[in-house]
Amino acid sequence: MKKEHNGLIYTILVIWCIFALFPIYWALITSFKTDTATLETATYLPWVDFDPILGPWKTLFTKMGDQISRSFINSLVIATISSFLAVFVGALAAYGLDRFSYKLGFLKNQDILLWILSQRMLPPAVVVLPYFLIFATIGLLDTHAGMILIYAVFNLPLAVWLIKNFVSQIPVSIEEAALVDGASRVSIFFKIALPLMAPGLVATFLFCLVLAWNEFLFALVLTFEKAQTMPIMLAGQQSTVGTNWWIISTIVIVTIAPITLISLFLLKYMVKGLILGAAKY
Repeated sequence: MKKEHNGLIYTILVIWCIFALFPIYWALITSFKTDTATLETATYLPWVDFDPILGPWKTLFTKMGDQISRSFINSLVIATISSFLAVFVGALAAYGLDRFSYKLGFLKNQDILLWILSQRMLPPAVVVLPYFLIFATIGLLDTHAGMILIYAVFNLPLAVWLIKNFVSQIPVSIEEAALVDGASRVSIFFKIALPLMAPGLVATFLFCLVLAWNEFLFALVLTFEKAQTMPIMLAGQQSTVGTNWWIISTIVIVTIAPITLISLFLLKYMVKGLILGAAKY
């Protein structure tokens, strides 16, 4: 009975994986098709239904090379730096909320933590116009610094909430022993707490990186050309060059490839961090 139950679960998981991964497979094979093979009939098997070509990729890196490279570098710089800032500031805040007691009026530590998380629930559409007016006034529109600031602030509540669980798993006795030996709180945080939180920090960094890399609304409103990111460049293809699915598919693959590779490379740290963060539950 147990084997049948496990077999049913694995079957459902396989079907779901196929369903979830099929759009990526479709984009991958379409990036090697001609316009005729894409538009005339549905084809799915390379060298069986159609003959793969490199035409779309050549077009992407020759005619659209400057636009692709600029948007790709923008996304990489903005997403990476903003995620690092969110994780670093989030680690400081999470450590303070776990190790010290605060009281702001009737708000205590747990109330402050819940308030911080509630800021992440605020719909971006509500604040994007005020941000536009503020950035236009201080000269941060269409700049890397402006987008880094926006993404760091937007991901900070999630970073604090996630890292707080990791901090709570660190034994207080280790830090107390360091205090007895004369270590300062700053030294304890950087030399003891941060290394022990490393798997959780990696997991949180990946979450923030994915959210910043895929974010659309802020990038659409607050950038024009210099700081344009990959999602905006991808969305603009239909209006600028028509619905050339073979070109759009190549851009999709280029867009998702870095995050996929980074996630695979850091997978073991991410799994360890998630398990550590969920241990107390």
